[in-house]
Amino acid sequence: MNPSSCQLPISFSIEKLQNDLLICETNLWTPHFNTNRYEGKWTSVSLRSQSGLENDIFSFPDKAYKNTPLLDSCSYFKEIMDWFQCEKEAVRLLRLGPNSEIKEHVDNDTSYEDGFFRIHVPIITNSEVYFYVNHQLVPMKMGECWYANFQLPHSVLNKSLEPRIHLTLDCIRNEWSDELFSKMGFDLNYVPKHECSDEVKRKVIAELSRNPSETNAKIIAELQSQME
Repeated sequence: MNPSSCQLPISFSIEKLQNDLLICETNLWTPHFNTNRYEGKWTSVSLRSQSGLENDIFSFPDKAYKNTPLLDSCSYFKEIMDWFQCEKEAVRLLRLGPNSEIKEHVDNDTSYEDGFFRIHVPIITNSEVYFYVNHQLVPMKMGECWYANFQLPHSVLNKSLEPRIHLTLDCIRNEWSDELFSKMGFDLNYVPKHECSDEVKRKVIAELSRNPSETNAKIIAELQSQME
């Protein structure tokens, strides 16, 4: 099984992150749409959205996304986006207010195995912010860069008196990211057992068998082992 969270081998300038954040502070922060998932204040502003508007904070897979005008003013956020040599969907700033909580939940189709990965770069945080993924504390610090499998149960508790603000990037898996994640110890052929029924696995095996290759043979062997 692949890690539930992992720190990437890159870090970013806290000063430059916070300078770009100041540019965004004049913008309208939009309350998160899923009000059942949190207590307190959980708001967001988009740097990349489906409509190209800053207050469009929805993140749906397999949709077309475009940069918002706000991103043009944020050269360092742009630089970070460009570091990821892959297609990007939603890119947002997520702010969890003081004494606020994001309740435990799961986000479907948000694991690397699904061909998607969400990156978190903390801009403002402290030791009283508790970020849990799969019931394990993920110790994200300012300027660091983290992946987490948000298909697993996750929650955030901000017990401090200041907001916690992260830059998040929704990225599409490709050969560049495969090389990066492979170096971080990921099994690129891993197929989570919960993803599909035995019937679906048989259909996948039949389809893969039509195109013999070393990679497909590994995936078939993994699927067959899950059905035994």
